Amino acid sequence: MKQNSIMTADQLWQAIRTEAEAAFARDPVFGARLAQTILDHADLGSAVAHQVGERLGKSAEERAQFARLTCEAHRAAPDLVEAASRDLQAALRDPAVASLLPPFLNYKGYIALQAWRVSNWLWRQDRTDLALLMQSLSSDSLQVSIHPSASLGTSILFDHATGIIIGAHVSIGDGATIMQNVTVGRKQAMPGRAPRIGRGVLLTSGASILGDITIGDFAKVGAGSVVDSDVPAGCTAIGVPARLTNCPEPAVLP
Repeated sequence: MKQNSIMTADQLWQAIRTEAEAAFARDPVFGARLAQTILDHADLGSAVAHQVGERLGKSAEERAQFARLTCEAHRAAPDLVEAASRDLQAALRDPAVASLLPPFLNYKGYIALQAWRVSNWLWRQDRTDLALLMQSLSSDSLQVSIHPSASLGTSILFDHATGIIIGAHVSIGDGATIMQNVTVGRKQAMPGRAPRIGRGVLLTSGASILGDITIGDFAKVGAGSVVDSDVPAGCTAIGVPARLTNCPEPAVLP
C-alpha cells in the first residue's frame, strides 16, 4: 500500500479496517486478535489506546487504566490522533512494509511513540509523576525510553525500536528515522541544552548524539558514530568522533 499523499486519521482507520476484514476472512484463527485490536474499535484513537494499554500494563486492571488514560489524552488533544495517523504512515518508508496493518499490530516502536505522546501530554498538564511512570514502563516493556519533556514532530519512524534513548528536552523534527540502539541526550559533564534534530534526519544504528548541538534538516548520522558538534543540513556524519562527508557544500566540524 505504498502511497505519496498523507491520509487523515479517519481515512487511515478505514484503510486499516479494510485490511483487517480481509485478513479475518483469510485466517479466522488470526481473526480473534484482529477483533480485539481493530474490529471492536470505533476509531483509530480507541485502537491506539487499546494497544498502549496492552503493551504497558502488567495486569488486566493496569491495561484498562492505561487504555483509559490514552483515550483521555486523545479527547483532550485530538491532534494526538492525527499524529498517530502520520506516524503509522511513516512505516511505509520501510521498504519491507507494504501495508498498514502489520506495523500497527506488531511494531513496538510505533506503540512506544504513541505512549510517549500521552506522557508528553501529561507532562504539559503538570502530571509529571504519571508521565515518568509511562516512560519507565515503555523502557521496560518496549526498550524505548523517551523523556516526557522531549519534543518530537510527526511522521517519526523508529525502525527496529530496540535500545532507543531520547533524553530530557531533546527536540526532533518531522519525518525523522531512528534505528536501533541510538542515544540522543545531553553530555553528562555538560548539563546544558539537549540536541536539536531537524526534519527528515536519519540516525542509524548505534549512533550517539550528545550535547548542545544541532543536526540540520535531512542530515544523516552513520552507524556507531558519536556526534558532539553541529552537523549542517544535508550532510552525513560518520565515525568516532564524527567527521562530515557528502555535504551539499564544504563544511568542517570544529
